[in-house]
This record gives sequence, structure tokens and C-alpha cells, in this order.
Amino acid sequence: MKIRHLTLAVALGLAATHSVYAQSSVQLYGLLDMSVPTYITHADDAGNHVVGMGNGGEPWFSGSRWGLKGAEDIGNGSKIIFRLESEYRVSDGQMEDPGQIFDRDAWVGLEDNLLGKITVGFQNTIARDAAAIYGDPYGSASLKTEEGGWTNSNNFKQLIFYSGSATGTRSNNSVAWKKLFDNGLFLSAGYAFGNTTTFPVQSNYQVAAGYNGGPFNVSAFYNHTNHLGFTDQSYSVGGNYTFDIVRFNAGYFHYLGDQGALAQRHDDAWTVSLKIAPKGPFDYELGYQQLRTKNAAYNLDGDIPYANVGTFDPASGLHNGFKETLYWSAFYHLSKRTELYLAGDYMKLHGGYTVAQTSSTNQLELTTGIRTRF
Repeated sequence: MKIRHLTLAVALGLAATHSVYAQSSVQLYGLLDMSVPTYITHADDAGNHVVGMGNGGEPWFSGSRWGLKGAEDIGNGSKIIFRLESEYRVSDGQMEDPGQIFDRDAWVGLEDNLLGKITVGFQNTIARDAAAIYGDPYGSASLKTEEGGWTNSNNFKQLIFYSGSATGTRSNNSVAWKKLFDNGLFLSAGYAFGNTTTFPVQSNYQVAAGYNGGPFNVSAFYNHTNHLGFTDQSYSVGGNYTFDIVRFNAGYFHYLGDQGALAQRHDDAWTVSLKIAPKGPFDYELGYQQLRTKNAAYNLDGDIPYANVGTFDPASGLHNGFKETLYWSAFYHLSKRTELYLAGDYMKLHGGYTVAQTSSTNQLELTTGIRTRF
């Protein structure tokens, strides 16, 4: 009898232990993207081309990364969640941002059926995630409370900085709230502390809203950034529509950049793109974007600074111009985890618009690559 009771107690104890651990999870995950070979024209001041791995070692579509994410069910529809994520280069094994181990994500938060999702730490700006549904054709078509990604290629990722913070397209010391309602409404807000004695230097706040309507989805954001004492503002609106195998995306961005004693910088940018995904292993993407700037001061290298984060040289004068980029790609999906791709873009600069990746007024990039996940 005693043995039977002991066996029953052990069994119940193991069941209880299993039940507790079943409510918690920690997942190791990752992605590797390798673009090789990559051909780039006008890659230096002499106008020479380069053939290599990626763009300066950078993959074309996605920063290679590994991470840990976890959740603990604390009852009543609530979970404690966290994510730690680090980016590296497959081309040489180096960290993407030396000295910063978790340079993509380092946050903890609460996910609740009623309250939504609240996260604190180092994370995507909420404007970036809201604009991802129309910023390019490679991410999710619908709004989610999960973080989204943008394509990695230098010649068309500059658009993302309109949705950025004072510290880049991710926010240091930030608090973010997101909620996706049952009727498709999406609301979000974020604030990043400057952590300086001079309030509100290096801080920013953002709000975003959108709607998942099935075949069509729309979103918009407002962004207010204090970068080194200069106040920048931007807003954007856009969306996508899917008909049969075709997804069409379009969006508009407006930016006002404080330049101290100089005139205010004004940017207007827009993007359109298509994704065609027929049945079978192939899908195809085509996109165009145009970034126009007025009264922009150059940085110390003589280039147009990125919105919200770039520093400028007051002695450089003010410049007008625009940058346009046409890009295309084709994917062959070997499995749900792995795909091969062929991609390219052509960038053309007009007027006083200059960029760091070329001293010419145009640049062509072509690449093949492989991307896999675990």
C-alpha cells in the first residue's frame, strides 16, 4: 500500500512538473543569408566595379542572425515574453555591430489578451513595423504585433530611416505598446528615453494605426525625434492589396528635418511594388521608390544624411535633389525554410542628391544568393 501511494505521489508530482513547464517555452532560432556573387558598378571614386560576397559583406535581403525568444504563461490570458537577437555576417563571421552582442533585439514584456503587447528595452520602432506592410514587398502583408523586417540592400533600404528613432531603425531604452483587435484594427505607440540629463535629447515618440481588411491592409504613423537637440518629424501612410496571386503595395513618407540655424529640410518619398506568387516554388518582386529632398545640408562626407539619425555639416550649404531606385528579384523555394534568389537594382541620383555607396550618379547591383532558417 505504501509503495502504491508513493508511486502515485511521484506520478502526480511528475505530471504537475510537466504541466508547469508546458506553460513555458524558450526557442533558439536563426537565419543565414549569403549573397554570392554580387556585382556592383561605380563602387569607388575611380568608378570601378566590384565582384564579391554581398555589399561589403552584407547580405542582400536579410541580416543573418541568431536569437532566443521565450514566453511564460502566468494565467488569465497573460504571458511574460522576451527576445534576445544578434546579427552577424556569414561572409567573415564578424559581429554586425562590434561590441554590441544583441544588436537586433534585447527586450522583455507582457502579452495580454485584453491589454495587448507591452515591451521594454532595445527593439524595432513601432513606425518601422507599421510601415513594413507597404515599405517593400518582402514582409508580411498584414499588420502584426510581432516585429517585421525590411530588405537589407543599401540602394533601397534608406527609406526605412523615415520611420526610425534618434538611435536608428531600432530604439534604445524604449517602451512599445501594440494591440491587434478582433475586428482588424491595429493601434500602437512607443516612447524612447534619451537617458541624458538634458531632456529630451535622444528621445522620441511615435504613434501608429492601421487596419487588416483581408485582401487590403492599410497603416499610418507619426514620428517625433529629438536627435542631438534637433527636432525631426515624419509621417507616412500606405497599404497593400492582394488580388489572386498578385500583391500591390504603395506608400508615401514626409519628413521635416531640423538643421538649427539653417533652413528646415523637407523630404517627400514614395514607393510602389508588386509581389507575384503563383502556385509552385517561384515568386517574383518588382519595386520602385523615389526620395526627394529640399534644403538638405550634407554630412562631413558630402552625402545626404539619413533621416532622424544623420549629422550634418552647417558649412556644406543646402541642396536639392532626388534619388530613385528600381529593384527586382526572383525566389526559388527549395522548402519552407530555404530558398535561392536572383536579384538586382538600379539607382539613379539627380541634382544635389549624393550617397555614400557611390561617387557616380548611377549604380547597378546584381546578385544571386541563398537564405535559410532554423
